[in-house]
Amino acid sequence: MEQNENKSLFGLNIDLNSKNHLSAAAGWAKFLAIVGFIGCGLLILFGIFAGSIFQSYNSRYEGFDRNPMMGTRGFGAFAATFYILIALLYFFPCLFLFNFASKMKSALLADDQDQLNSSFQNLKRTFRYMGVLTIIGLSFYVLAILVVLLMASSSR
Repeated sequence: MEQNENKSLFGLNIDLNSKNHLSAAAGWAKFLAIVGFIGCGLLILFGIFAGSIFQSYNSRYEGFDRNPMMGTRGFGAFAATFYILIALLYFFPCLFLFNFASKMKSALLADDQDQLNSSFQNLKRTFRYMGVLTIIGLSFYVLAILVVLLMASSSR
């Protein structure tokens, strides 16, 4: 005897328990996305202020720009660009996560299959984007380790 009469083509459906789990996941996703947006804004502000702070050190302290341990004239611009770039890279997964949360909530409230599919598409984009960034980051680590090993072996 079949307990659920309205099964889809693949035998999956969203029951009340699944709706509760998806709704809770969407709530946490929205929270994490908003915290991520705030973090992006703080990174941009820090980049702008770090750039101006390093530039002011160049003019305030004699010889600061010539000391290789303290920085150079271009370090302020580099710091600002670096933090703004990191914020830009982190903005997109936050946006995808926010879209997932918003569309999931509206899909569950309206029982809208298109919104549900769109929300899962945004979740897939989040994981794909973060996966690609992880692969790139791991590649940089491997490259850095190889460079350190080559430099260590050539200094002997």
